[in-house]
Amino acid sequence: MASKILVFYGSYRADRAGIRLANFLLARLSARGEDAELIDARAIGLPMLDRMYKEYAPGTAPPALAELAGKIRAADAFVFVTGEYNWGVQPGLKNLTDHFLEEWFWRPAAIASYSAGRLSGVRAATAWHGTLSEMGMVVISSTLSVGPIRQTLDADSRPMGAAGAALEQAFPRFADDLAWWTEAARLQRARKAPPY
Repeated sequence: MASKILVFYGSYRADRAGIRLANFLLARLSARGEDAELIDARAIGLPMLDRMYKEYAPGTAPPALAELAGKIRAADAFVFVTGEYNWGVQPGLKNLTDHFLEEWFWRPAAIASYSAGRLSGVRAATAWHGTLSEMGMVVISSTLSVGPIRQTLDADSRPMGAAGAALEQAFPRFADDLAWWTEAARLQRARKAPPY
């Protein structure tokens, strides 16, 4: 059974290198038979957080917000593709994520980080772990860390060189871990309603 996996990407920059990693993940998850969809924060273009989705009266939320809430609720799992901005998380991705809360509950999340340098965005990944856990997601222990991004994936998201080979080698465990938790969460939700 294919799982519905939303892949979130949050850079608003004009020259976005991290989209290479997002597209790599979409292609590899789809090749495994998953129903993967990109959610691009820049394309959705939510305003800076003023009101969360749940704070709108029923039927009054902006259409983009209501549509995304439905996609999040219908998803089985999430992948957050994050760059590192000055040791922290991308503001565009954080802003998009913060518009929702209950919609995230009781599903697994995976983190794939990247940077232009050799540290591969791991400081942002560390920050995301606590944030996603607080928002009700089970964050899987396997992560992907890619850097330097432009020497790992080409413009068409194809792995290259030793760094690309390392990414190819790491992906199966990452995907297997996410698949295991996705199935476990789906079965448990069907067996017993979440406590809140």
